[in-house]
Amino acid sequence: MPHQIRAPWHYLLPLAIVFVAAPATADDAGRVTLTEENDSIVFGDDRYYTQGFEFAYLGPDVHDDSLWAAPFDGLTSMGLFDTGSEVSRRYQVILGQSIFTPDDTGTDDPDVDDRPYAGWTYGGLSLIQDTDRRRLDHLEILAGIVGPAAQGRPTQNDWHQFIGVDEANGWDRQLHNEPGIMLTYERKYRFIQPLGAGFAVDAIPEAGITIGNVMTYGEIGSMLRFGRNLEADYGPNRIRPSLSGTSYFNADYLEDPFGFYFYIGAQGRAVAQNIFLDGNTWRDSRSVDKEHFVGDLVGGVSLFWSNNVKLDAGFTYRTEEFEGQDGDTQFANVNLTIGF
Repeated sequence: MPHQIRAPWHYLLPLAIVFVAAPATADDAGRVTLTEENDSIVFGDDRYYTQGFEFAYLGPDVHDDSLWAAPFDGLTSMGLFDTGSEVSRRYQVILGQSIFTPDDTGTDDPDVDDRPYAGWTYGGLSLIQDTDRRRLDHLEILAGIVGPAAQGRPTQNDWHQFIGVDEANGWDRQLHNEPGIMLTYERKYRFIQPLGAGFAVDAIPEAGITIGNVMTYGEIGSMLRFGRNLEADYGPNRIRPSLSGTSYFNADYLEDPFGFYFYIGAQGRAVAQNIFLDGNTWRDSRSVDKEHFVGDLVGGVSLFWSNNVKLDAGFTYRTEEFEGQDGDTQFANVNLTIGF
């Protein structure tokens, strides 16, 4: 019997449960965020980055005297994380899948100058630290599989069959199986201005770097928000690569139970590696010539009630990612967060 390649969560989920459960002696609660990104939700497209789903579990605050504080202390001593009078430290566990297709999904043999079919299924772990409600440091590692083992083909075509949409026919030409990894470090700052009556506006600039055989890029960006209880988070969670506030949320920083905000933002990336465009690292595969500079424009709204429920809805316009691409990519996102 041939060896079956298992999805990353077969190996990572048991470890993640043990890893995240350990710091649960803190007073705060954990949170689960489900993120869905799709180009057909609003815009009716079905191409390029066409579907993404991510599960994120954000653990409770880590006590300073816990063994789980040691990695944060180490990162602080290295200068990657900050020191301050008020610090919130969290672990985050991530499981997700992203799907990419060419513009024309009706042919069995797609144009060699069009984006290749690819699936990416992954799991990962993040360390997130909010310092004095003004700076968020984020270190994340994602590991998974690109290729048929990522199950992009059945995910897309089974869903298309269920909703009565034509299947994508070119998955036999998708990228080959390849283990993938991405290591990311990001830093965000918050500049907030109260407006009275509980309202405020803030700006959150960011910079970061991602390295790995899946993607390697540098990023800069900023988000502008208006609403109530802005200090509880740094923006909605998004699937990488994107302008993301992570799933971080601290109910202790709420002035009253209800909060909301409208947001707009932009991110620019200098891209050195993108396996979904460059093709497989060690085997010949479909590939296209990528654009080295890519930009995102995002916007949307977030609503939340204490730590219990949070709902985010937004959109992304992404500039062309490869030479010959037929227009920008556009997709919508919906996040649902439940606290417990």
